[in-house]
Amino acid sequence: MHDPIYIAITAVIFIVSMIVQGQLKSKFELYSKTSLSNGMSGKEIAEKMLRDNGIIDVQVISTPGMLTDHYNPENKTVNLSEAVYSQRSTAAAAVAAHECGHAVQHAVGYSMLQLRSKLVPVVSISSNLLQWVLLAGIAIMAFSGNTIVLGIGIGLFALTTLFAFVTLPVEYDASNRALAWLENNQIVRPNEYNECKDALTWAARTYLVAALGSLAQLLYFLMILLGNRRGNN
Repeated sequence: MHDPIYIAITAVIFIVSMIVQGQLKSKFELYSKTSLSNGMSGKEIAEKMLRDNGIIDVQVISTPGMLTDHYNPENKTVNLSEAVYSQRSTAAAAVAAHECGHAVQHAVGYSMLQLRSKLVPVVSISSNLLQWVLLAGIAIMAFSGNTIVLGIGIGLFALTTLFAFVTLPVEYDASNRALAWLENNQIVRPNEYNECKDALTWAARTYLVAALGSLAQLLYFLMILLGNRRGNN
């Protein structure tokens, strides 16, 4: 795919993504140096938020890596990266509470999380096939004018784009639940709350950039498909 338009779209998405990722990393490094006034570790923050929400069947565990934190609905575990698990900082508090926000979503049956979970196996298959189907579709269209394979590829891409946009409310809602709990239960002081909010805002922006980037690429392939059909009419 050497089309200048596609290269430009990909370059813009890459640059914006790197800027946001850089800001996110910088914020977490900065806020990892701010010690929580209550002295609680990420693990303790997570366990308290779960208890306060009446969740007793979710385990908080440590997982290797940096920013590898996630909630696993299948085995009901809040997985915190090693630093977040043990640190007693505003960054650790923000991440731990956010991941517990997903556990709360699961417990209350949050509809967008349920939809996202249902899309996971379908999107996993689509992602593995996507690139090859699109390449084959463009090649077949160029030689024969047949757009069926490209249409299938665009359909697969549309599924991944849908998944990216469904992920947005899931992530923003988890952050909102986390911040509300941190503030309402006076887990953090006002200045610490502002740092938690800033960190989670930048984390959410990574998902926003990914969703918009996916949409831009989807529209590009739709433009190719529709342009070819108009040209054949």
